[in-house]
Amino acid sequence: MSIFHTTQRIGEVVSILPQASEILKEFRIDFCCGGHRPLSEAIKEQDLDEKLLLSRLENAYEEAKRLNDQVDYREMTSSQLIDYIVGTHHVFVKRVLPEISELTATILRVHGPSHRDLFRVHKLFHTLKTELEQHLIKEEEILFPMIKLYEDEPSDDLYKNMKETAVETEEEHEAAGDILKELREITADYSVPKDGCGTYRRTFETLEELEADLFQHIHLENNILFQRLGVGLNEKQKTV
Repeated sequence: MSIFHTTQRIGEVVSILPQASEILKEFRIDFCCGGHRPLSEAIKEQDLDEKLLLSRLENAYEEAKRLNDQVDYREMTSSQLIDYIVGTHHVFVKRVLPEISELTATILRVHGPSHRDLFRVHKLFHTLKTELEQHLIKEEEILFPMIKLYEDEPSDDLYKNMKETAVETEEEHEAAGDILKELREITADYSVPKDGCGTYRRTFETLEELEADLFQHIHLENNILFQRLGVGLNEKQKTV
């Protein structure tokens, strides 16, 4: 019996098999901000090979099952999932943002005159950096405590405030996703030019690491946490 089918939400696919995120990235399918969409929609829009994609997903699932290498974040309570997000993804973002800031400034100064796209890279990253710094504070100081309180002491007023904040948060996720897409486009998928130095390479590698981490971070919130609570931009979707 097949585990995956095209009527599933993209976010549900990744919830069932976290390793599916790498496969979906290969097919350029947005599984974080676009996680509420059915898989069939992405396949049709991008004219993808449906049989190949489903086969890759099924094989990956069987391999993960064989290796006992699966984490089902859906089994975590909301509080446990929040603690995981903060302890893993927030910690990573806080560590890597200052490093990338310094790296983008360095390659702009050294290579900017011959690679003018680096001016745009520098500007986009620092816009993202500012937005992420504010975003993490909003989650840690406002949204996440609200969710934990709601788990223990649910009320209509608290739910309304939680929902409004979750919608704001998800809109910020989409804004971050748009910046990441533009960064990938203007760098030609983070291709380092022939005259690029080690710092140039390290900058692009770290930007890709940030992108991968944010995709997973956003997926856990949009497609699992917010879906479960019935909040966010797509609160009418069924819970995973």
